[in-house]
Amino acid sequence: MNGTKCAKLNKEIYEHTILPTLYSLVFIVGLVANGLGLKSLWHNWKKLGNINIFVLNLGLADILYLLTLPFLIVYYLKGSKWIFGDVFCKVTRFCFNLNLYCSIGFLTCISVYRYLGIVHPMRAMGRLTATHSVVISVIVWILVSAQSLPDMFYPKTFNKRKCFDTTSSEHIKSYLDYTITWTFFGFCIPFLITIGSYGHVTIIVCRSNTIEKDLKQRSLKLLATLILLFSLCYVPYHIFKNLSLYSRVLRMQKICPSWERVVFNAHQASRGLVSLNSALNPLVYLHVNEDLGTQFRQLMQRGRQMFSRMFQSTSQSVPKGGMHQETVSIKASHFHQETSCDQHFI
Repeated sequence: MNGTKCAKLNKEIYEHTILPTLYSLVFIVGLVANGLGLKSLWHNWKKLGNINIFVLNLGLADILYLLTLPFLIVYYLKGSKWIFGDVFCKVTRFCFNLNLYCSIGFLTCISVYRYLGIVHPMRAMGRLTATHSVVISVIVWILVSAQSLPDMFYPKTFNKRKCFDTTSSEHIKSYLDYTITWTFFGFCIPFLITIGSYGHVTIIVCRSNTIEKDLKQRSLKLLATLILLFSLCYVPYHIFKNLSLYSRVLRMQKICPSWERVVFNAHQASRGLVSLNSALNPLVYLHVNEDLGTQFRQLMQRGRQMFSRMFQSTSQSVPKGGMHQETVSIKASHFHQETSCDQHFI
């Protein structure tokens, strides 16, 4: 509908309560999960296949974003008052975009490598080297940085208090055009490539009688993880972000769309969901490489044993067989590491 003044939309419940709480959870879980994943990659670097170079870069992109979350948490807890300066506001938003689109890019690379390794194994054999993976990773970082760089030229602060995740209303029209282009090349094309690659892989894996059952399960689990990441984190964010920007353009033209409040609430929710990608990306570690999944489960088991012993010690009870069980677990871990094979594509 048309009008001279649209209804006010309230962000307070999201920015003062929901977002800082969610960012705190993502920071803790993401830092621990990515830290464990990167540690396992580092310790087993010589045994890992080429695809894990993309997993390493995925983890580095997550860590880069996670390190900016404490500043955003302080910002929202202080009533959306930015105290770290205009430059660092832009750096923080740049790191978010870098993490988001590098994550999408490296997930796409993993999907393409899986596709080539399973559907065209003979053609891919010997052609996809570690050097190729490193070069492709560098290209992804460069392309995403170049794509995200224009965002830093838009105003991000207002009266030295706000730190916009988009830009001020005066520049919203050109920012919408930029974001639509950004969404097409940074999200839509990689999304279609990922779905096409893993859709074909799933068909081949399900129909084949020669592929091992374990490989089939890992491939289907990775597909389910990618679907979860895209459907929960990436798709809603891009849809509602662009619709929200469009509603702000209409507001500038004194037009109040009837769907504005629904889109506004959905966009605020999607801002929280998209941050979850840094905590959910480590799930990819578990399905890309068998050794990483085994080691992660062993770390979780040792963590449970440690907390169990702490609980027993506080109740002044003596644990029985705890050291023996841990010794058996460590020996089993060493035996698994010595007998595991290097897999380049799966």
